[in-house]
Amino acid sequence: MNETITASGQKVIVFKLNDKEYCISAEFVTAIEKMTHITRVPNTLKFIKGVINLRGLIIPIIDLKRRFDIGDTEYTGKTRMIIVSYKELSVGMIVDEASDVLDIPEEAIEPCPTVAGSVEEEFIEGVANLNKRLLILLDLESTIKSPARNESNES
Repeated sequence: MNETITASGQKVIVFKLNDKEYCISAEFVTAIEKMTHITRVPNTLKFIKGVINLRGLIIPIIDLKRRFDIGDTEYTGKTRMIIVSYKELSVGMIVDEASDVLDIPEEAIEPCPTVAGSVEEEFIEGVANLNKRLLILLDLESTIKSPARNESNES
């Protein structure tokens, strides 16, 4: 489990996918951007939308809904790209909406329960129960790393 979670709590960025609330540690978020043109890259995994040029840096962009196999993102005025930096890797993640910055106390974080039909457990660090809101804490490393298993390339 991530060290920042087991400390006295953590600051997180809350975002939505299919009306469910997820969050990632704010320490890894470098920017939250409105949707912009994404340049397609041939022969990439199905969840990689392409790359963008963000202030001179080329950033790969992944569609989190495709990554978690929960559908495709329909772009609206609220759609955002959360740019994260983790172990010298910068990646943009497309989400339906970035909604909050919250402080989550350690005691509000519980291990992830096994739930049929939910995002695969490998992507989840825990669940925070905060003022009647359930927030799914993503494991950033698992979310942005290339999968070991054989995933089909985009046709």
